[in-house]
Amino acid sequence: MTRRTAIVVVSLAAALPRLLVVALERDELIGSLPEKSDRFARTLVDSGTFGFIAGVPSGYTQPLYALFLTPLYAAFGHSWAAVGLAQVAVATGTALLVYAIGCRIATRGVGVVAALLSTLHPYLVWHDVHVNREILDGFLAALLTLLVVIATERASVRIAAAAGVATGLAILGNTRLTLLPLALAGYLLWTISPRRSGALAALALVVVTGVVVAPWIARNAVVMGCATITTDARAMWKANNPATFEILRRGGWIDQVPELPGAPPWPELAADRTAGGKPTAIDECAQMRFYRGEVLHFWRTEPGEKARLSAQATWMLWRPSVTVEGGESDGTASRLARNVFEPLYVLALYALALAGLGRLPRRYLGLTLLLLGYGTVMAIVFAGTVRYRAPWDFLLCVPAAMTLARAHAALGARAGKESTS
Repeated sequence: MTRRTAIVVVSLAAALPRLLVVALERDELIGSLPEKSDRFARTLVDSGTFGFIAGVPSGYTQPLYALFLTPLYAAFGHSWAAVGLAQVAVATGTALLVYAIGCRIATRGVGVVAALLSTLHPYLVWHDVHVNREILDGFLAALLTLLVVIATERASVRIAAAAGVATGLAILGNTRLTLLPLALAGYLLWTISPRRSGALAALALVVVTGVVVAPWIARNAVVMGCATITTDARAMWKANNPATFEILRRGGWIDQVPELPGAPPWPELAADRTAGGKPTAIDECAQMRFYRGEVLHFWRTEPGEKARLSAQATWMLWRPSVTVEGGESDGTASRLARNVFEPLYVLALYALALAGLGRLPRRYLGLTLLLLGYGTVMAIVFAGTVRYRAPWDFLLCVPAAMTLARAHAALGARAGKESTS
């Protein structure tokens, strides 16, 4: 397969199923999943305020996805077609990045198969075209992985700096990645020789990541009064309190955790009350510190319960079935995809990936384990669900593709022997 043919095959495999979902879902693409970024983007377009309502700035979400939606809404209005097509383009770009990773690690054939495995993930085919910030998580995860691989191969400080840009953007889309630059810096120190080059590459990645993230932190420091990426510590509290375990065990989600008695209204509720004619002022920074304190208190006073939550989060992150968190349509086809096709796909991917891990180059195996391990640790700290893992499943697709390539070669050799006998 030529390079051009490979790119066409991967692009069509990514785009066509998602375009079909866009055509079928249409009005369900916007609003079927709860996403604060959608509201922030609409408010920013209408009033110039990054917040829930005009004139009241907020830091209650990670900014990247809202800033991605803003030009779409400014140009086309609150349009399902614009969002769906834009996110199909992003998903196609992600598949091409996975193809490039596979080519770097192994061969063009492995790259094509890895890209096909990653982009035809049943959950992602549906989820990618709905309003959700994980579409950018997956793209930036693949981009920073590719750049780190190239930086390691070339011992390049410049490419490591580019990886820092991708990592900084990823943090602005997902605050759980805040410590990832340090993990990647350690990886570059381990893999790049001579050590001086490794140290410079690691420093470049960390510094550039900081440069990318710093303007948003400065904005929150000036406008909100606290230097942070997001003021939403309440989400962390919902994932770390005595009620969480049972709610998740029953199939619910952390949004169903009961509110603390006497707690102030959270920013979205305060904005709704204000918009409804009952002005409600809050201090987001004070609220952030309050819920952060509640989380730390829970960890100190109930370590056994936190241990139970950690085990539960790990299982929820890696289990093959989809956690229903609201927004999924409940038709027969949807239930079949969620309850049959998705688990079968993930179990097959796990088996193929485990069989192929030993065939990965040592350095890429280390990077794969580092990134998957980091995601697992963050799930332990926060919460686990398939939508947090799925954007990173491409890491498993490369060793899975190598397993399939080996099986194909073995079958070819066997057929050749039989034809000559």
